[in-house]
Amino acid sequence: MSDVSLTPPEVQRIRNDFPVLDERVGSSPLVYLDSGATSQKPVSVLEAEQDFYVRRNAAVHRGAHTLAVAATDAYEGARHRVATFVGADEDEIVWTKNATESLNLVAYALGNPGSPVNLGPGSEIVVTEMEHHANLVPWQQLAARTGAALRYVSLGEDGRLNAEDLDVVLGEKTAVFAFTHASNVLGTINDAADLAARARRVGALSVLDACQSVPHMPVDMHALGVDFAAFSSHKMLGPGGLGALYGTREALASLPPFLTGGSMIRTVTMVGSDFMDPPQRFEAGTQPIAQTVGLSAAADYLDETGMDRIHGWEQHLGARLVDGIQEIPGVRMIGPTEAADRLGLVSFDVDGVHAHDVGQFLDDRGVAVRVGHHCAQPLHRRYGLTATTRASAYLYNTEEEIDVFLGAVADVRRFFVGNVA
Repeated sequence: MSDVSLTPPEVQRIRNDFPVLDERVGSSPLVYLDSGATSQKPVSVLEAEQDFYVRRNAAVHRGAHTLAVAATDAYEGARHRVATFVGADEDEIVWTKNATESLNLVAYALGNPGSPVNLGPGSEIVVTEMEHHANLVPWQQLAARTGAALRYVSLGEDGRLNAEDLDVVLGEKTAVFAFTHASNVLGTINDAADLAARARRVGALSVLDACQSVPHMPVDMHALGVDFAAFSSHKMLGPGGLGALYGTREALASLPPFLTGGSMIRTVTMVGSDFMDPPQRFEAGTQPIAQTVGLSAAADYLDETGMDRIHGWEQHLGARLVDGIQEIPGVRMIGPTEAADRLGLVSFDVDGVHAHDVGQFLDDRGVAVRVGHHCAQPLHRRYGLTATTRASAYLYNTEEEIDVFLGAVADVRRFFVGNVA
């Protein structure tokens, strides 16, 4: 185990902060290995959100009374806290409902009048074959609206981007390059700084899907050099219903509005409106205020635990998952087989058994995993699969839980297929 990692005793202490982990599924203790879908929440986050509603609940940026000022301070304080967590400035963070909305905001606004890029016939939008639908469909729609071509960087058998494709696909026609920092299916961690630099060299904007990286590893947006990035609260110990869009000050200032209405304008007449500067320009309507306070508490919790040590522990669990799953006969894993540059998750297919049946079998043992295409149908199609089973770990999972999971997977084919070698 790396020196820069949580230790098993520390993980046991961390588990005390997550009451749901004491639940049982039937007669079995809960083994929660579905944090790639959503994370569990520590008591400090639950209390922060409740405290806001009990003591400070009011609309923000709309009132001059004491409660409204306190709510506004909490809301903007959360923006500052989360910006610090991801290496950004506070005016570079826009609140949204979720990461999908963050990505749609950028994709839609880039097609609006006043866009900083000239999208149309002859221009290209580039994505990768490992994107989940939230970072693929909005770009398909933008291409359809503008007449731009949509191209993609393919994947190798090892679950990594084809390096030679990058040089071929990215070129002078590329206006936008959207890519994931870490795959929610393969576990592959891409070199985001390198990909952003490649986009910059051809004059393209870079858009990073950071949903699976911000919760699990240290991320510094300024160091990565991306123009935009999206991540969500509920995957990083925070409340649901809240996402964040990072954009450099220059990139956000160049972007026309997406949603319009109250709280994002300076003046309105019956014939036109004048919009506020970012980030308020992109925050029309009533915002998820208590959720931002909860996310701020989540950032405190993660920072106090240490993102480098969380990442180290997850890499340790990931190696145990990858090594263990590959030793089980009749099980095919997709994604990199080595632990380096990889998240603590594993996606696999059990020969002769549908993923939904695998998930039900594991649930009967108390093990919670995700089954299906994980909102990444093209990626599954690339490997000749329609669905997989995915186990994804987080800072509160133990080595013993990984072994319970592996033991249950080893019994799947015996249960469904009969005696197997």
